[in-house]
Amino acid sequence: MGATGDIFDLAIIGGGVNGAGIARDAAGRGASVVLFEQNDLASATSSASTKLIHGGLRYLEYYEFRLVREALAEREVVWGMAPHIVWPLRFVLPHHAGLRPSWMLRLGLFLYDHLGGRRLLPATRSLDLRRDQAGAPLKAAFARGFEYSDCWVEDARLVVLNARDAAERGAAIRTRTKVVSAAREGELWKVETLSASGERQVIRARALVNAAGPWVAQVANATLGGQSPASVRLVQGSHIVVPRIFDGPQCYIFQNADNRIVFAIPYEQDFTLIGTTDRDFKGDPSAVAASEEEIQYLCAAAGEYFKAPIRREDVVWTYSGVRPLYDDGATKAQEATRDYVLKLDAPEGAAPILSVFGGKITTFRRLAEAALAKLAPHLPTLDKPSWTGGTPLPGGDFDRLGFDSLVDNLRRRYPWIAAEHARRLARAYGTRAERILAGARSLAELGETFGADLTAREVEYLMDQEWAVEPADILWRRSKLGLRLDASQQAALAAFMAERAGVSRMAPRSAATA
Repeated sequence: MGATGDIFDLAIIGGGVNGAGIARDAAGRGASVVLFEQNDLASATSSASTKLIHGGLRYLEYYEFRLVREALAEREVVWGMAPHIVWPLRFVLPHHAGLRPSWMLRLGLFLYDHLGGRRLLPATRSLDLRRDQAGAPLKAAFARGFEYSDCWVEDARLVVLNARDAAERGAAIRTRTKVVSAAREGELWKVETLSASGERQVIRARALVNAAGPWVAQVANATLGGQSPASVRLVQGSHIVVPRIFDGPQCYIFQNADNRIVFAIPYEQDFTLIGTTDRDFKGDPSAVAASEEEIQYLCAAAGEYFKAPIRREDVVWTYSGVRPLYDDGATKAQEATRDYVLKLDAPEGAAPILSVFGGKITTFRRLAEAALAKLAPHLPTLDKPSWTGGTPLPGGDFDRLGFDSLVDNLRRRYPWIAAEHARRLARAYGTRAERILAGARSLAELGETFGADLTAREVEYLMDQEWAVEPADILWRRSKLGLRLDASQQAALAAFMAERAGVSRMAPRSAATA
């Protein structure tokens, strides 16, 4: 559904997981929606997570029972919506004799198993790490442990797929478009935007959502000319990636003496992801980077548990993000609430605005439902039943336990494709991998290969259907192939994308690109 003239029902500022989730839900209820993102989708916090759909075991210590219950229930919902980019993992928690006692860990895991209505994910079990294979990479001091379930998510792809689904339901997704000002004109918002190409545009909307993540207060204060309705606590979380340091599919969660926890997770077949940190952040969120102190901290924290030392020179990549948490006055960054807070400003006779504070990637869908419930009295179009939990995201229309069958079917239909290539495409695109491969009878027919089985056909799909503009959009957000392409291959990709973008600008714009 398009807007009436230049008037939309809902304008959203911010193309992270919360903005994209709200856009999808609202468009599916029949509202006309426009979303503005100043950079690429998921270009900030939503691509810098630990990639987990999880209840947040450690939040139980801070009595965040509502948040943990909601997050635990969402694990299986989101897994069912997107079984290509979400899948179960088992986490090993070694007992550290000098930290939390084993009875406390058992109690926490009992609550974790029973708070959220777990149905398909396996239950917690105790481990003898001297005999179980999960203990093999660990130091001999760790003899006992526990194993529990959570889920992995390709975080940036979750954002893009929500935006893709929103677009197919009529939403306008305008990336690389900054909102430079917004002001009320009676019952409408007048929103002025500036695109990366220098194009200025004005639209009007009946309601506005500020889901700008780390910039939520800045947008409220500067762009909207008002005052932020709540304080934001910016907390930096950094991760390191090293060559794979243990065999097996299990992940590890390690306690540290400072009460923080660190995960070690198998990553992109050949690597291990270690993170995260928690420290207050000051400065420009767009310039955040893992500090040397954080890198050394993560190496040391993992090295306390693994037999093999984690050395600074082992680190092949780092990434860092800024979490825009609701400032609840907690003393330490790791104690600040991860729950979301929604602030509605809706004066009589004036257009409403909803500001989004906090939240975690696991609960984005429930956040969207709560946001629309607050707006519905002022925007009757939204007063319809919740629908997102039972509807798959693009490419997710297959059984959540059927991923291997999906890969097998791709290989039967396209016998010339390598097994790892088929698996990567199925993980990224699910059933929509067929849209990339359709009609091809050989690898050569997919066009130039830039490295690591990334072909021109896939790049074209990402540019046409997923708003990819620059190589980083593809190499670090739509995928993690940046770990595998060398500088010359990345340069070839950049040249191809620039040439194709130039040709596209001269051609009529396809409606499929929303």
